Amino acid sequence: MVRTLFSGVSRGTETLVFRGEVPESQYDAMQAPYQEGSFPAPVKYGYLNVGLVEEGPITLKGRTVFCLYPHQTRYVVPATAVTVVPDDVPAGRAILAGTVETALNAVWDAAPMVGDRIAVVGAGMVGASVAKVLAGFPATEVQLVDSDPAKAAIAEALGVPFATPDEAVDGCDLVIHASATEAGLVRSLELLADDGEVIELSWYGERRVTLPLGEWFHSRRLSIRASQVGAVAQARRGRRSYADRMAIALRLLADPGFEALITREFPFDELPSVMTGLATGELPGLCIRISYDGR
Repeated sequence: MVRTLFSGVSRGTETLVFRGEVPESQYDAMQAPYQEGSFPAPVKYGYLNVGLVEEGPITLKGRTVFCLYPHQTRYVVPATAVTVVPDDVPAGRAILAGTVETALNAVWDAAPMVGDRIAVVGAGMVGASVAKVLAGFPATEVQLVDSDPAKAAIAEALGVPFATPDEAVDGCDLVIHASATEAGLVRSLELLADDGEVIELSWYGERRVTLPLGEWFHSRRLSIRASQVGAVAQARRGRRSYADRMAIALRLLADPGFEALITREFPFDELPSVMTGLATGELPGLCIRISYDGR
C-alpha cells in the first residue's frame, strides 16, 4: 500500500484524454497501467505518482517509490510495480520519472553520435527532457526550438541553447520532434541536412498531419521514424527491461536542472479545476505537480 506524496499531470496526453480525443483505434494502446473505466469516458487516468510505502515487503516499507498510477491518495499494487526513488532525488522531482523515461527511450531510438548537430523541436515536458539528456553527449550541438519565446527561460535552466523556429540553425544530423503540431514537423524536416532523420515523439490523437513530401523530402533522402515509450527502443530491447529503463530515468533526475520542468503546484482537491484549465489552455506551464499533504 502506497500513500501518495505527489503526482504529476502529463500535460499533453492527459489533456487529450480529458477532452475525449483518444481515437477509437487506440483505446487499447492508450490504456494507462492502472486505468479504471473505458475511453472515451469516464476514466481514471494518470501515470506520474510518487508515494511512501506504508505496507509491503520489508525491503520497501518506509521507502519513497515511483509508480505508473493515476492521481489517488492511496493505492495497492504488486511490489514489482514500484521503483525505489534514489536518495539523491527529491520526491517532488521524481514525478518526472515517466517523462524522462520517454526521453531516454527516444534517445535510445535516435542513437546520436559524438559531435552531432541536433535540434529538439517542441519545448514541452518531453521535448525539454530530451534536450536535457542530449546535452550530456560529448561535443554535440543541441538547440531547443519552440514558437513561444518564453520557453527560452526553460532552456536556460536546462543549460541548452534556445531558438524560435525562424532562428533555428539548419544542417542538423538529427531532429527530435515533440511539438505535436504540423508546423513543427514541417520545420523539423527543413532543419535536416541531407540523409538526416526526424524522430517523431508527438502523439496527434485524431488530428491528421499534411507534409510537403513533394519538395525536398525525396531529393535530400530524409527520414521520419516514430519513437514511443510503450516498448523499449529496439536498440536496447534485448538487453534492458522496462524496470531497467525506469531505474535509469530516476538516476538521471538527480540533476537539479530537471526541476525547471515543474512550473506549478496545486493541492489534490483542486485537480478538477486544474484539468479544466489545462484542457482549455487557460493554465500555462509544463508539468503541474499535485500535492497530497495531510492525506
